Amino acid sequence: MLYIDGKWTEAVSGKRFDVTNPASGEVIGQAADGGQADAQAAIAAAERALGTWSALTAYQRSAYLYRAWQIMTSRKNELARLMTTEQGKPLRAAQAEVAYAADFLLWFAEEAKRVYGETIPAQRPDQRFVVMRQPVGVAAAITPWNYPISMVTRKLAPALAAGCTVVVKPAEDTPLCAVEVFKVLDQAGLPPGVANLVTAADPVPVAEEFLANPAVRKLTFTGSTEVGRLLARGAAGQIKRVSLELGGHAPFIVFEDADPIHAAKGAVLVKFLNTGQACICPNRIFVHRRHLEAFTKEFTARTQALKAGSGLDETVRIGPLVNAAALDKIQAQVADALAKGARVLCGGKRLVDDGLDKGFFYAPTVLADVTATMTIFREETFGPLAPIIGFDSEDEVLAMANDTIYGLAAYVYTPDLSRAMRAVEKLRFGIIGVNDINPTAAAAPFGGVQQSGIGREGGREGIAEYLDTKLVGLAVAQG
Repeated sequence: MLYIDGKWTEAVSGKRFDVTNPASGEVIGQAADGGQADAQAAIAAAERALGTWSALTAYQRSAYLYRAWQIMTSRKNELARLMTTEQGKPLRAAQAEVAYAADFLLWFAEEAKRVYGETIPAQRPDQRFVVMRQPVGVAAAITPWNYPISMVTRKLAPALAAGCTVVVKPAEDTPLCAVEVFKVLDQAGLPPGVANLVTAADPVPVAEEFLANPAVRKLTFTGSTEVGRLLARGAAGQIKRVSLELGGHAPFIVFEDADPIHAAKGAVLVKFLNTGQACICPNRIFVHRRHLEAFTKEFTARTQALKAGSGLDETVRIGPLVNAAALDKIQAQVADALAKGARVLCGGKRLVDDGLDKGFFYAPTVLADVTATMTIFREETFGPLAPIIGFDSEDEVLAMANDTIYGLAAYVYTPDLSRAMRAVEKLRFGIIGVNDINPTAAAAPFGGVQQSGIGREGGREGIAEYLDTKLVGLAVAQG
């Protein structure tokens, strides 16, 4: 069902599409197949609701988000189980994501009250300057499949807190999770039209309406760099505000003074997070040659111990890839690397035994002898594939790490504070973890530089993306 103007409804076309479990290929439900007409209706509802919603006090808007946080938290296990079934990630990871998603509701419930203006001293004695922050207007959000609940709340919560109204188009692979998020908002009593949901098997007509409709003043998107470029071009026609959280190609650097065993433990955890289907997962693992053998041995052993299967099995740590195209991509990257001299230390094949052939499973894979000539060194890998690359000097590895069009996340392992700061200052990435594999939180800004995106989500920067700055000049009569 679509959620438009506070009502659950079918698509104008009456069409629906199947939603499948990527671990088994089984159909687990259906979603309404919305199109351009449905997007138009949702935008119109959001536009009608904008005046009333933006006129509420920050405390009133905060109360809705706080209620939504309470409801989502109470439904954590139910939502996590749906996510595992629809998206494939292990249940423990799904539970962590629901908690993370709820954190955005809570953080921005409070941040709604922190939208401050300011006064600026004027040169003239009879003049005063006042700066105000006001909502951009109707915001359109396009969310990804890899974090199907938290990426919805990471966009919705700051927009609603700022006083914007919203239309969400979730990924076609995971619409059921988005529907459940909107059930939470509906239960929280959100007024009609403030938040609207349009699910669709084909995202293009909905996205085109977001770009063409002048009522939409803000577009926020999380997904591939290729699609982000297209949306940015389309938004330019009406000078719409855009936030783009795009692809990543994260380096993971282990310097010669680091503990290689400790670094390998961390690298495995973040590399295979969400089966490698996270934009902050390391894509290139650089290890100083002094530690290359010890690191590789520990990393490979830990990778081999990861169990693949249905995420509903609590012993599983590796779920399926999202679809056949994702499987094809990782197989092509491995074949290219092997043809150019890389070696497979473990994995390197699709998993088909014990019923896994019904899903899109690929063995957690470690490659050695990876070079800059290989596709995997240049293209983002969205899967359980880890290339290990040796280096000899600090300058060399920082140059290799920066040799990419992307700039989302990077990781540095060293106990030397001076070296860490040099690396942080020279690495061209928006997020850097120093001896830390989880440098993210609802309270912290998330986003990249270069072709990894524009803008930030989370933190105080997250709500600023939905606010316009208005300057007021006041002439004051002199007594």
